Amino acid sequence: MISAATSLFAANGFTGTTTKQIAKAAGVSEALLFKHFPTKHALYTAILAEKAQYSELRDAVEEATKKRDDERLFTLLASYRIRKGADPTMLRLLLFSALEGHELSDMFFQQQYRVFHDLLAGYIRRRIEDGAFRPIDPVLAAKAFFGVVLHHRLLHDIFELPMHLSHEASVVEYVSLFLGGLVRQSPDS
Repeated sequence: MISAATSLFAANGFTGTTTKQIAKAAGVSEALLFKHFPTKHALYTAILAEKAQYSELRDAVEEATKKRDDERLFTLLASYRIRKGADPTMLRLLLFSALEGHELSDMFFQQQYRVFHDLLAGYIRRRIEDGAFRPIDPVLAAKAFFGVVLHHRLLHDIFELPMHLSHEASVVEYVSLFLGGLVRQSPDS
C-alpha cells in the first residue's frame, strides 16, 4: 500500500491522488486501506517515516563533523542525494507538497532536509570560529550548498537532462568548488 501510494503521490501530488486510486493500485479495497491508514494524511506520514531512514548517514556525518573532515562531510551530504539509483520520488513528493501548499509540506521539509541543513550550518559556523573557513553567513552557505545539490537533482531527475559527468565525479567537482569558496586563504596566497 505504501509503495502504491508513494508512486501515486509522486506522480499526482497529495491533492491529485485519491484513496480509491491508491487502493486500486495496491490491489486492496478502500476499506482495507482505511483499516491500516485512517486518513490519507496518515498514509502520507507513514511514507515519510519509511523514507526518512538516515541513521547510517547521520552517524557518518557526525563522525566527519567530530574529526573536522570538511571534504568527507560535504561529500557525504552531496553523495547521499547525487548518486546512481537515488530515488527521485522523494524530490517529487517535496515539490508537490510545496506547490500544493498544504501542511504536509512543512512536515516533509523538516523530516527530509532541515536536519542536515541545520547540522551543516552549525558545522560551518564552528569552522569559521576555528579560522578554517572565511567569515560568511553559515546559514546562507548551507543553503547554497544544498541548493547546488537540489539544482543537480532537478536537472537530472525531474527534467531528465543527460549528465556529462558520472555521479561520483559530479560530487567531487561540487565539493571542490564549494570548499574552495569557503576555505580561508592565507595572506600569502
